[in-house]
Amino acid sequence: MDACSVVVSSARGAQLGSYGQLMQAGIPVSKVSVSGSVRQSWGSPSAASNQSIMDVNSLCRRNKKGKMYNICNNKPTLRKQIEMGLMLGQLECQHQFRYRKWNCTASRKGFKKVMLRDTRETGFVNAILAAGIAYQVTRACSTGELLGCWCNKKLKNVKIKKKVKNPQLPEGNFQWEGCKGENVEYGIKKSKDFLDFPVKNKQRGDMKTLVKLHNYIAGRLAIKSMMRTECKCHGLSGSCNLKTCWQKMPPFREIGNKLKERFDGAAKVIAGNDGKSFMPEGSTIKNPSKQDLVYSEETPDYCDSNTTIGSVGTRGRICNDTSMGEEGCGILCCNRGYRWENITKEESCNCEFIWCCEVKCGKCLNTNRVSTCL
Repeated sequence: MDACSVVVSSARGAQLGSYGQLMQAGIPVSKVSVSGSVRQSWGSPSAASNQSIMDVNSLCRRNKKGKMYNICNNKPTLRKQIEMGLMLGQLECQHQFRYRKWNCTASRKGFKKVMLRDTRETGFVNAILAAGIAYQVTRACSTGELLGCWCNKKLKNVKIKKKVKNPQLPEGNFQWEGCKGENVEYGIKKSKDFLDFPVKNKQRGDMKTLVKLHNYIAGRLAIKSMMRTECKCHGLSGSCNLKTCWQKMPPFREIGNKLKERFDGAAKVIAGNDGKSFMPEGSTIKNPSKQDLVYSEETPDYCDSNTTIGSVGTRGRICNDTSMGEEGCGILCCNRGYRWENITKEESCNCEFIWCCEVKCGKCLNTNRVSTCL
């Protein structure tokens, strides 16, 4: 294979930002100048990160009644948080799938084709979007950006003896401060109101509807199951005779990691005999739990560009020529081969703090090898 060298200055490096496909090579760029031309990394999330994959305006126009209609027309602040939650889920999807053949492409037209199917990827997307809305609404309530949220009063009367049944409760004497913590129940309810209501009203017994609603629930339960308990001590000289405790959500990246694990172990299901449920495709496979992701269609071939299935293909994608995993050139390039290039970038180095108060840095040229799918 031939190789060419490309020099990227620090000024140009700023405009060549990528979501992270070049992080393994240490080069934060998504466009690479080769012999005077510019190539865009196929399916790069950076190109569409400003546009949500789910058109909220279109959803609002199609639903003229019910809870979604109320959110769309009467609760602009809540609607804004829901839109931010969808974007949060979208960005996490792009991170989790950054090395896969389908990397959660953000083009609405192509994404719509993907979501028409009932694949493992679709299941993850539905779960992460439902989780994103619940997470963002919950966080907005706790920070005061969203008013009118009810707090979790169920925690206020928790008895100490319940610790025997729930080891996650804090040690010693404590009291729950339900309104100080993050009430994920409110976020989950608003996620349901926006996503589930229009789906339930269409085809309750439809297989795709059942699978979609199941994965919505799995996404929200991922947050609920990962809630953390934080406490503050009270007492003389820090004796901590009494604790005030509240619940807090983990970073959303941890929720994304958990759902990616669920994606890897997702169960394929078929319609149940009653027409109102589904069951595992294989007789030896156990029934999926509420936290498991499910799907009913096999993943199509995303190696080549195919508008019918919403695939942009993997040509031009950055790959790792030393890896045998999903990001490796052998898998990601679908056995078409790859080319590599040496990219030299000017970066700050040998930085020194000068009293007071200035930081001076030198300029260094760093060369990295970058491989691209043919």
